[in-house]
Amino acid sequence: MKTCLIVDDSRVIRRVSRHILESLGFAVEEAENGQEGLDQCDRAMPDVVLLDWNMPIMSGIEFITQLRLRPDGDRPKVVFCTTENDVSHIREAINAGADEYVMKPFDHETLQIKLQLVGFK
Repeated sequence: MKTCLIVDDSRVIRRVSRHILESLGFAVEEAENGQEGLDQCDRAMPDVVLLDWNMPIMSGIEFITQLRLRPDGDRPKVVFCTTENDVSHIREAINAGADEYVMKPFDHETLQIKLQLVGFK
């Protein structure tokens, strides 16, 4: 089964994302911040990470930078899910190693399309 880690400090976003991902056949884990997310990746590297930009303890950019340095850290597809929508933020995310970018709020269809773009049918 495909696995996804949702890293977001918003319980509501995690709940909505989990519902969408499970309907698409993913096994889902959650983390409230980047450090929790890295700890989960150290235990079991997911296939996909849905990543928030602004979080306490460790931001999304800090998370992805640390993730990509880990053994197998280049394997997960990372989709930033954020309200930051200017070109400089998108460029920064891609340069840090993100595979795709989706704006909050998003719906089932939008997330499904983004996952297809990174290779998950």
